[in-house]
Amino acid sequence: MVAFKSKEDAREDVWQRMTNERVALFPFPIKGRIPNFKGAKRAAKNLFEVEPWKTAKYLKINPDSPMRPLRLMALERGVTYFMPTPRLAGGFMKFDPSKIPHNYRAEATALSSCEKWAEFVTLEELPKMDGIVAGSVAVTATGFRCGKGKGYSDLEYSILLELGHNHVPVATLVHDTQLVELFPRESNDLPLSVIATPSKVIRVANPPPPPRGIEWSKLSETELREMPVLQELKHKIELGGT
Repeated sequence: MVAFKSKEDAREDVWQRMTNERVALFPFPIKGRIPNFKGAKRAAKNLFEVEPWKTAKYLKINPDSPMRPLRLMALERGVTYFMPTPRLAGGFMKFDPSKIPHNYRAEATALSSCEKWAEFVTLEELPKMDGIVAGSVAVTATGFRCGKGKGYSDLEYSILLELGHNHVPVATLVHDTQLVELFPRESNDLPLSVIATPSKVIRVANPPPPPRGIEWSKLSETELREMPVLQELKHKIELGGT
């Protein structure tokens, strides 16, 4: 494995290796995305053998393509999961297995048709999560994670903290080729506790420190404008409502 001087170097290497080794799946091109990969279903099964995901009632799962098998398994296991809308533009969606017929669950987990089965929820309606599953481009066995570079997963984690939720363990599903030795980590990066691949589960012995909340100074006015949920949360904080 290789140590990288920047997250971008790690991303570029992973995207290229996954392409060269033909382990990536649709959608293509994978560059600029959380890559889908061969064996994502096996990785999801491996994660559901690990606590707290094994007995979870509420999970936050990201909308990335490799998470679709996990989302379907969650419904089949009776897990209610919450999924952020793409780019956090519309807040969060709730998927309750008791309200989604078995023969429509595949439809409910596809991004193109999921809204039909989703319930849009306010920040106050988000329950305490048992665990979180985030998509990744590159990860390290020590719990470092980098996504596609937009920071949405980190923001979503920090939103829960700002709402008064406790820190919960974070997992990711990746192909084995997405494991690298090292890359830099920032203070607002969410820490990984578990990494599930098609071949194994890596339990991080000492996950990196979690963020304390949203680092508002790092957000531009454009980002706040494009993500109304952040404007709402900032307003609540300023009024002393969280």
